[in-house]
Amino acid sequence: MNPFEQHLAAVLDERRALSRYRVRPRIDSPQGPELTVDGVPYLAFCSNDYLGLANHPDVALAMREGIDQFGVGSGASHLVCGHSAEHHALEQELASFCGRERALVFSTGFMANLGAVTALVGRGDHILADKLNHASLIDAGLLSGAKFNRFLHNDIDSLCSRLSKIDSGRTLIAVDGVFSMDGDIAPLRQQVALAREYDAWLMVDDAHGFGCLGPNGRGTLDLLGLEQDDVPVLMGTLGKALGTFGAFIAGSGQLIEALIQLARPYIYTTAMPPAVAAATRRSLQLVAEQPWRRQHLGELIARFRAGAEQLGLTLMPSKTAVQPIVVGADADAQAMSHALRQRGFWVAAIRPPTVAEGSARLRVTLTAAHTNNQVDALLKALAEAQQELRKEPL
Repeated sequence: MNPFEQHLAAVLDERRALSRYRVRPRIDSPQGPELTVDGVPYLAFCSNDYLGLANHPDVALAMREGIDQFGVGSGASHLVCGHSAEHHALEQELASFCGRERALVFSTGFMANLGAVTALVGRGDHILADKLNHASLIDAGLLSGAKFNRFLHNDIDSLCSRLSKIDSGRTLIAVDGVFSMDGDIAPLRQQVALAREYDAWLMVDDAHGFGCLGPNGRGTLDLLGLEQDDVPVLMGTLGKALGTFGAFIAGSGQLIEALIQLARPYIYTTAMPPAVAAATRRSLQLVAEQPWRRQHLGELIARFRAGAEQLGLTLMPSKTAVQPIVVGADADAQAMSHALRQRGFWVAAIRPPTVAEGSARLRVTLTAAHTNNQVDALLKALAEAQQELRKEPL
């Protein structure tokens, strides 16, 4: 074995020894509560398809019709000849839905965050990021060339302290709306006030709130009554609550025009297939027309939390579809996940570096496609898995 392969083998062996070796499951069915993994049927509680739209017949039909009209691929980047009428209409409808002047569609959420952050700030500027932000915001900050600092999670005093020490350059505060591994919501009203006080810009990644939260399903900002003037840069994803693929940045006309000119991940990437944009337009309509999906999801969240608390499980303070159960040790989280699989439930074990050391967890996610009986069945399986883990010898 040559030195390069020896190095890779050592890296992989270390991951296995730490119980952090990751394996891709092969999915053999459409997304939904009932999922076939590597040929085996499971009841799944790990998808981000929060509103149950990934396999909706109307959304699938819209994609097929989009293929009939535009074909499979977009053929080029948006600025060359890949920006179709479907992309254009989707951007207009996203802007209207979010109550913003304009929106810009990106191929992925990672690219949207990377493109926005690196276009807005650079050398001599500052980025302040919540310590538990998604990896895409962290990487975007590090790659921007700006001075990058992280403040304590959802801690207003920590953010204020860092803002008070900045004496030059532009400042971007970047936070998740709903934190993907904890499920809690950022204190955006207080962050808006601080941004105004210190003449900073606030950017919110609302990947896990968009579609699910607020009276109109517009996300965390909708829930908290915040507008474009409060949060000038809003990112949302299309592959979670909307069930399709891609992401967007929404804000002022000037912001979007600046991103078209400056955001390298937008400029130098092939546009998403027009058929995906067509499917997303139909998903967006369903979100607006069917508030019962959000209502049912809220009921399932309350039902799950009540049952989990009765079992003595360690929950995070989350009122969203992300309901983590903190286990602690990496191996214990894997053992719990395995015990659930043996009972026919697919729930992912999340380990460092995705979460902090000693906080490995089961990341339970609920969707509007789940039923009360399915949630009750999961709680029963969790009780059995917990009991099995406690009986393991030390």
